[in-house]
Amino acid sequence: GSGALGLLQGVLSNDLSKVREGMAQYNLVLTDSGGIVDDLIVYRGEEGYLVVPNAANTQKVLAALSDGDGQDPVVTHRPDLVTIAVQGPRSTDLVGQFFPSAMDLEYMHCRGATYRDAAVLVSRSGYTGELGYELFLSEEVASAMWRELVEAGEPLEVQPCGLGARDTLRLEMGYPLHGNDISEERTPLEASLGWAVALEKGDFVGRAALQRQKEEGVPSRLWGLRMAGKLIPRPHYPVYSGEEDVGETTSGTFSPTLRLGIAMAYLSPRERFSAGDKVEIDVRGRRGESEVIRPPFVESSPK
Repeated sequence: GSGALGLLQGVLSNDLSKVREGMAQYNLVLTDSGGIVDDLIVYRGEEGYLVVPNAANTQKVLAALSDGDGQDPVVTHRPDLVTIAVQGPRSTDLVGQFFPSAMDLEYMHCRGATYRDAAVLVSRSGYTGELGYELFLSEEVASAMWRELVEAGEPLEVQPCGLGARDTLRLEMGYPLHGNDISEERTPLEASLGWAVALEKGDFVGRAALQRQKEEGVPSRLWGLRMAGKLIPRPHYPVYSGEEDVGETTSGTFSPTLRLGIAMAYLSPRERFSAGDKVEIDVRGRRGESEVIRPPFVESSPK
């Protein structure tokens, strides 16, 4: 509806007035106190906007978008839509077999297509940090699409993978994961997501709190930590500078690319730390030195 943009501008943190038809934008839903309810991507199609939250936060995002009158704008929940993510260096070769128009899609752009006479939205978001596509299509044809993608992907050495593989990829890129690195207890300014906040666009939920925090000082910052030794960090491990407890890991794993442990952690006070500093992570009673870095941990780009 004609009021869709106004509704989204008042709920989401980024400036959707910059998003033209066929484009996508990373966004945040915030609490009144500036905490992160969810991070999501908004796609602008021919007839409106498609808002794709984390599945676990669907009801919270629907509640935030509820306009109350049911007239204009209209918010429709689409549990019938399935998302299939095709990621990696051969993703264009695979997706292009089914949707030739996707071959020239730019990063953070989307385009309508059809599969077995059903509408499909093809996007190029690459949320693993590599070249990648997301296909949004109805559940009636999703299983057939999956089977055909798997079959056509075999000669390209494309294979199915689960969220565990996705998690190591996103962590190597330093992408924050809701429930681990971002939550309602952390603001975008603390999570290094200020680039997804448009304070200048006008009022939106959480804006006043973020403006106040910006003026008073941000207490902590989300950093990447790269281990120097063989210890592998996991979430909720304490971080020390000397004998001082300065934070806690929010994500941590063994990096298949770097062959060492990596983590993310909020370190405080914010102004104390900078890239290149050394801290220690307590890994089950053993301290391991790590370097403070600005992610990504690896040289890769979804663009």
